[in-house]
Amino acid sequence: MKMKRFMAMAIACVMAAGLVACGGSESTATTSTAGSTAGSTTASSAEATADLSGAVATGGSTSVEKVIGALSEAFMEANPGVDVTYDPTGSSAGVTGAADGTLDIGLSSRALKEEEISKGLKETTFALDGIAIVVNTENTVADLSLEQIAGLATGEITNWSEVGGPDAPVVLIGREAGSGTRDGFESIVGVEDKCAYEQELTSTGAVLAGVAANPNAFGYVSLASVDESVKMVTVDGVAASEETVKDGSYKIQRPFVFATKEGEELSAQAQAFYDFALSEEAAELIAAAGAVPMV
Repeated sequence: MKMKRFMAMAIACVMAAGLVACGGSESTATTSTAGSTAGSTTASSAEATADLSGAVATGGSTSVEKVIGALSEAFMEANPGVDVTYDPTGSSAGVTGAADGTLDIGLSSRALKEEEISKGLKETTFALDGIAIVVNTENTVADLSLEQIAGLATGEITNWSEVGGPDAPVVLIGREAGSGTRDGFESIVGVEDKCAYEQELTSTGAVLAGVAANPNAFGYVSLASVDESVKMVTVDGVAASEETVKDGSYKIQRPFVFATKEGEELSAQAQAFYDFALSEEAAELIAAAGAVPMV
């Protein structure tokens, strides 16, 4: 009987040890996932990241403001110990911040340039965006071809009546040099370094306000930023929308990009936010903010 009792106790101890070992393996796997390098596309659930804490510094393109705001708010709600900050300084500044380490994640509304990638940066597209062509609400022009847009931008077309609008001078309002939106607009339309700007402004909101205040003005802004203060025209008969950007029928579009250091690990909280932004869960938030998710 004593021998039977001893054997029963031994078996029980072995089973208990096995359960502890299984629990330890699961904990190790969770830690490994949190420490993976930027580039993972695993979605971070609220349950898996609830114990995260610390700051995540992002900054750059002003065009991504609505999208990054929606993503940050949802992520911080699920992870109250994390503070995600966003500094709207323009795409070039966002890329520089990622390169010099002052930002965990740089935000760019254009693809990274070869010289930026050569400095050890990696780009990850987390959304697509249409660049909307906007005019004052009093302007009767409803549709423009890419060729007409180029003519209006360079000053070859000087009066709105030449494209079916009112008898009034054309005023171009755009972004400052280094802006991802400007780079996207000029490269797609084919007017690099040729635009006749009346005003060069430092934010998407300023461009919207400038066009809204001048009956003769037109400009270009992120589709995600268009509001009722201006009128969006169609381009070659196609309106900018999530569907037309995704299927490629809307011609003036560009990527929203995360810039990170190649081969360097992000902090656990920055990696979790990065993964969340690329997840299916985040796709609905990106679409609701006016951009086009990648999943």
